[in-house]
Amino acid sequence: MTSHQTTQTMKPATAAKKLGVYLEATPAEFREGVVSRAEFTALQADPPQWLQDLRRTGPHPRPVVAAKLGVSISGLARGGVTEALTTEEIDALKSENPEWLQRERATQAEVRKETVRLKEKQREAAADSD
Repeated sequence: MTSHQTTQTMKPATAAKKLGVYLEATPAEFREGVVSRAEFTALQADPPQWLQDLRRTGPHPRPVVAAKLGVSISGLARGGVTEALTTEEIDALKSENPEWLQRERATQAEVRKETVRLKEKQREAAADSD
């Protein structure tokens, strides 16, 4: 008896998210089809020029914008950034360093410090219970 293995595929939106690119900026053939696991692996291993360009210059999806600015996605929304931004626009925001960006970066730094503190506390509790 032979087993028939079906090819795993993903929607273009899922593939774009995993690749860290803005779906609307991808080529039409990417947006309109499905992406097999093999195609996805090939895109990661040897990205075509359009993917390299998108990763370098954007427009970038909000999670990438947030990471490049050092803030949370919620912080972007509070700052009024709701659309994808290009690398140039992100660099301009960094240069301007508006008050909302300074505030959100400070908030993000506090969140990171608290996360580290909680992990240390958990590690100490685990060590004490041994």
